[in-house]
Amino acid sequence: MKRVNRQNGFGMISIVIVLVVLAALGAALVRLSNAARQTVDQELMAARAEQAAKAGAQWGLYRALKGSWTQCAGVSQTLDLTADFGTRVTVRCDSKLYSEGADPVRPDQPLSLRIYTIGAVACNSGGQCPDDARARQPNYVERSVTVRVTDLP
Repeated sequence: MKRVNRQNGFGMISIVIVLVVLAALGAALVRLSNAARQTVDQELMAARAEQAAKAGAQWGLYRALKGSWTQCAGVSQTLDLTADFGTRVTVRCDSKLYSEGADPVRPDQPLSLRIYTIGAVACNSGGQCPDDARARQPNYVERSVTVRVTDLP
């Protein structure tokens, strides 16, 4: 009598299961890699926007203290830094004049101080910063810097 072996094909089923598991792991690794790349890209854009905002604030301070924005009454200008940082920076300046005690040189006169407020908003938008229309998109980055200084005599 011949013995009939009915266990043919069991190895094929296990190979198919192993291939399906490996394919699922490969797909998960690809998805994880894409998420990591997007995170790194977003952080790089954020760092560039922060540096552009700081540069815009320094530029605004120079314009207010040594340049043409001496009164600085609500002036605003947008700088195109797309070649260097991939961002645009909107710099705003406002100032107020205060009387602060007596002038040390002339004690009979009040000491007048002008306080400048420089605000710089950098974003990776193609237009004005901040860009409310693009703010809800996943690749939009915006950073803001505000500086207050006075011009002591």
